[in-house]
Amino acid sequence: MTDRLPHEKGFHVSWDQIHRDARALAWRLDGHGPDDGAWRAVVAITRGGMAPAMIVSRELDIRTVDTISVKSYHAGGGKADQQRDAEVLKGPNAELMGDGEGILIVDDLVDSGKTLELVRHLYPKAHFATVYAKPQGEPMVDTFITGVSQDTWIFFPWDMALQYVEPYRGKD
Repeated sequence: MTDRLPHEKGFHVSWDQIHRDARALAWRLDGHGPDDGAWRAVVAITRGGMAPAMIVSRELDIRTVDTISVKSYHAGGGKADQQRDAEVLKGPNAELMGDGEGILIVDDLVDSGKTLELVRHLYPKAHFATVYAKPQGEPMVDTFITGVSQDTWIFFPWDMALQYVEPYRGKD
């Protein structure tokens, strides 16, 4: 069996698709907060969770939005990005967070689950929601929209640029 490069089993997500999927996440979460169905705040896990969190907060009319910055990937020196131990670079407002009760924490993807495991340890009563989930990370997330295989690489629109592609046959 040969190792695949990330683009060989890729799942390309457009801006339209992330918008539709983040709205679907909001619909799934609507009315499920602990305060008569409402959520106190949305916290985006930066950077990937920022776009979905903005859409979820808009759809659910949640005006209090904060971020937690967690780093769990680093450049692999020409290889695909490699995971490492997660670390918090910037935390959300401590007074807002408490133990996480009533807080909706949003990310684009749960992969290995290391990032969510760290954040869940900090805020055990928060609700964790992602747009996409891989099997290894699923136990760390409470709500997600689309599951993908562990060996699928998701290409998000903020990581991509449109460019010309040569046709398979002919140049005319």
